[in-house]
Amino acid sequence: MDLVLATRSTHKISEIRKILEGVPDLRVLDLTEVGVRYDAAEEDLEPHDTFEENAASKASYFQAITGLDTVADDSGIEIELLDGAPGVRSKRFAPDQGLEDLALDQANNAYLLASLGDAPLADRTGRYVCVAVLNRGDPDDVTVVRGEATGLILSEPRGSGGFGYDPLFFDEELGKTFAEIAPEAKNARSHRGKAFRALALRLVSASQHS
Repeated sequence: MDLVLATRSTHKISEIRKILEGVPDLRVLDLTEVGVRYDAAEEDLEPHDTFEENAASKASYFQAITGLDTVADDSGIEIELLDGAPGVRSKRFAPDQGLEDLALDQANNAYLLASLGDAPLADRTGRYVCVAVLNRGDPDDVTVVRGEATGLILSEPRGSGGFGYDPLFFDEELGKTFAEIAPEAKNARSHRGKAFRALALRLVSASQHS
C-alpha cells in the first residue's frame, strides 16, 4: 500500500515515517516522491478554525492531485491562559511571518513567552494536539484520528531537539522538554505519535480485512 504524506515539513515526514514503520507492506511517500511540485495555493489550505477541518482540507486537496491514499495532519499547541491560542494558528502565531523553519520556530516561541508574561509555571498549562485525516478518494471512507499530549510551558527554552514549541513544552512525567528527549521517546509520548499510532492500527485492521 502506498500512502502519501500531505506535508512539506521534513520534520513531520521524519517523525511520521518512524511511527508508521511497523505497518506491514506500507510504503510512505512524501509529496516530492510522487511528483507534486509546490504550488502557492497550498498556503490557503488551512483557513478553518478546527484541526479536523484543516487536516481534511489538505488531505482532500492532495488526494485529488495524486489519486493515492493520502494522509494529512494539522497540529498545534493550545494554552489555557491564552484561551486555547495559538491552536490552529500555531505555525503562524508570531507577528513576523516572513521567516522560515528555525527562525520562525524561534519567533513563535518568543511570542508565546511574551504572551504568557510572568505567569507562574503551575498556571502555564497547555496541550499539543494532532489530528490526522486519511482520504482514500471516497467521501464515505475518510478516517480521522486525534492525539493529545499535556504539559507545562517553561519560561525559557531547553534542549536542541525536536521542532516548533518543543523547547518550551515540558513533560512533567519525564521531567524534560520535548526538545531534550530522543526522537523515539518523543514519538512514544507526543500528540503526533498517539494520532499516527491510532492510524497505524486502522491501516493494519483494514489490510487484514481486505
